[in-house]
Amino acid sequence: MDAATRRDDETARAANSRIVQDFGLLIKAATRLEQRIDVALRRECGISHTMFEVLIRLCRQPDEEVSQRALADDLTLTSSGITRLIDRMEEAPLVRRVPSPEDRRSVLVEVTDHGRAVFLRAAEVHGQVVERYFVTPLAPADYGRLTTSLGEIHRALRDD
Repeated sequence: MDAATRRDDETARAANSRIVQDFGLLIKAATRLEQRIDVALRRECGISHTMFEVLIRLCRQPDEEVSQRALADDLTLTSSGITRLIDRMEEAPLVRRVPSPEDRRSVLVEVTDHGRAVFLRAAEVHGQVVERYFVTPLAPADYGRLTTSLGEIHRALRDD
């Protein structure tokens, strides 16, 4: 066997390894689920999945002051990306920017009454899609093991 054939065999084994395939399956499933959620939210509520994620963050603790920077960090967006997103959400009008009373350089984002109403409808749509494609395909015990395992993975990534 020549060197080129050995290299081809080695790369094929690596590309077809169980761990590569399993991780690819996780990413594909998560991506397709996110796409289904995004389509349903756009169709039913007129917002993107990312906008929904902002509304979740703003509605989770109603009296909490949330800076645009914190939103960018939570959603892993750049500062220009969160600025454009909040611009679109302000035009909707789902949110509004307010100056921070503690730091003049910081801008806080708060949900509007309209944003709360849209969020409640979006939460219902989101729940329906998640139930159909994430919960229902699994036996209850398997679903419990999956969510426990995902929590363990998240903690390991956060702690490192």
